[in-house]
Amino acid sequence: MASVDIAIPVLNEERALSGCVRTLHDFLRDSFPLPWRLTIVDNGSTDRTWEIATELSRDLDGVHARRLGVRGKGAAVKAAWADSPADIVAYMDVDLSTGLGALLPLIAPLASGHSELAIGTRLGNGARIRRGLRREAVSRCYNGLLRAGFGARFSDAACGFKAARAETVRPLLDRVGDDGWFFDTELLLLAEHNGLRIHEVPVDWIEDTDSRVRVAGTSAHNLKGMVRTARAMASGAARADLPPRPELRPAHPDAVVAPQRGATLARFASFAVIGGLSTGVHAGLYALLRTAWDPAAANLAALLLCAVANTEANRRWTFHHDGPRTVPHLRAVALLVLTYLVTSGAVLMAPPALGRAGEIATLVAAALLVTVLRFVALDRWVFARRRS
Repeated sequence: MASVDIAIPVLNEERALSGCVRTLHDFLRDSFPLPWRLTIVDNGSTDRTWEIATELSRDLDGVHARRLGVRGKGAAVKAAWADSPADIVAYMDVDLSTGLGALLPLIAPLASGHSELAIGTRLGNGARIRRGLRREAVSRCYNGLLRAGFGARFSDAACGFKAARAETVRPLLDRVGDDGWFFDTELLLLAEHNGLRIHEVPVDWIEDTDSRVRVAGTSAHNLKGMVRTARAMASGAARADLPPRPELRPAHPDAVVAPQRGATLARFASFAVIGGLSTGVHAGLYALLRTAWDPAAANLAALLLCAVANTEANRRWTFHHDGPRTVPHLRAVALLVLTYLVTSGAVLMAPPALGRAGEIATLVAAALLVTVLRFVALDRWVFARRRS
């Protein structure tokens, strides 16, 4: 039976700490079916928070307290999760804004082995929330930015209600650079980047206005964190050495298993169809733009207009890549530059006697020559599988 360790990071919470911990302790004692413990992590309090935490650890079975010399919610959670003896590690905010009825649904997919991380979401279908308009707007804009910039598939990065399988999350903790409020987001982005499965639980959530979150400062800090995380993904520094998943096998012993959808022949056929259509559109746009622009400018504009659609089509239908899109699209830019240099060079070196039709034919021929290299690069580099 899996054991669970729930961390509660606190900073100057002398007002709320005792009542919240006792409420959570009673809930776990009376309703939670798995072995558990609570870990209060004081990360730099200057009021009576640490005194109250030690009193609670003496008075209540299963409650532990530890103190860090540095501030930051991320630092507190990382320290608790890294040292925990439990199979599953979790954390929740001390104000208990999230309804405790979601705790077992949060833990269950981790205990069964189905998922590696689980998060509460205030923005998913079925969630019920009560909070002010400003925080609602900031939250939706922030998560929308993560989806647009990183292709994130989770709906709520910042909800203070998360859990993970300890053996899986610890290698990721070594890659998470943030010790503050961006910790949650960075952890989830790196988890998706490394191919982990994230389970979402719609929660009931009520805003506690006595919060330590400062929206303006936190937003600026998070934007800096997003830039740093994107750089780590692009450079390969965000890759973690994770435990392998079991091989995918059918449950039925006599099942007739379909062939692997990523077979090379099927991928090449899909790539050829998409490449043929893309080359045709590229040539048509070039011919249109060439009436007003020189060859290099017309070719650049035509390629840029085709590149996003071509890359996205190959991601979905050729390589069935369902991970984050930031790194693949950044790598696709390198292929775009190569394609532009080859095709523009061919057109500029074409004899003027060929005329406009010969110029376009030269462009198409050069684009087709790059195709084989693009297929190999897309398969082995741009959309390479990260984790089986």
